[in-house]
Amino acid sequence: MSLSFLQSLETMNKSGVSTVAQFVLLGFSGPWKMQIILFSMILFMYILTLTGNMIIIWAVKWDNRLHTPMYMLLANFSFLEIWYVTCTVPNMLVNFFSKTKTISFDGCFIQFYFFFSLGTTECFFLCVMAYDRYLAICRPLHYPSIMTGQLCAILVSLCWLIGFLGHSITIFFISQLPFCGPNIIDHFLCDVDQLMALSCAHAPIIEHTFHSVSSLIIILTMLYILGSYILVLRAVLQIPSSVGQQKAFSTCGSHLVVVSLFYGTIVVMYVSPTSGNSVAMHKIITLIYSVVTPGLNPLIYSLRNRDMKFALRQVLCGMRITHTS
Repeated sequence: MSLSFLQSLETMNKSGVSTVAQFVLLGFSGPWKMQIILFSMILFMYILTLTGNMIIIWAVKWDNRLHTPMYMLLANFSFLEIWYVTCTVPNMLVNFFSKTKTISFDGCFIQFYFFFSLGTTECFFLCVMAYDRYLAICRPLHYPSIMTGQLCAILVSLCWLIGFLGHSITIFFISQLPFCGPNIIDHFLCDVDQLMALSCAHAPIIEHTFHSVSSLIIILTMLYILGSYILVLRAVLQIPSSVGQQKAFSTCGSHLVVVSLFYGTIVVMYVSPTSGNSVAMHKIITLIYSVVTPGLNPLIYSLRNRDMKFALRQVLCGMRITHTS
């Protein structure tokens, strides 16, 4: 960041140029009936996400057999998903019935920071989960000695730490830009492109730095995950037992569905050129990876995992017994 650019920002802020106190999130436009349907669908997905992920966390905590690195990672991933949807969806739902559809300047940047930090954390969590599956299938004899509880805790901590530090500096500089003109964001959340477009100062260095960091994180983590599962697939095909192959494919297949849904949409949004895509398309893509995918994760992980299904049945049975007694 050049010294002259920082000095110009300081001068503009001192002169009172930055006057925007709040932004307007237009959200989804269209007939009222269509908005009611969309509101109901998003609310359903939000409730499904909260309920499903909370049940997974509860099942892992309750069942001692699930106190393994794989399920501890899954519980942390579920905790992440709860906060990932909560940083955007409640405000999105309120805006369906709001006449002003406003969000404060600070609220917008807080949402911006948490949305990207949690999204970055999810990329690293998916990497760690792929590494866990690689060790379990490709190096099963060494798995207990390598993937210990201590290593699992260190990897989880690093995911959260790197995720929340990755974009902190660039988002801080974006928040210091002067916003003195229009304050209308044609989106349902505060995203980087819309905020940069509203700034009075042209800051290509900040914008390029943000997109470069995002692209680097997405591409490197995606390549690592793909590489891990290629090795896993090769090892699975060498398993002589068809039952063993089926179990390995079932476990890894669910992970790959999550990875494909999440990375497929964020690559379109933040890596590939999207200038030709319409605003409506941007909203739909963002809705998929920020609302739909977190809602599908509990179903994918629980319904395709025998141990998790058994633990969930035990939890539900325990709840019934407690309720009747």
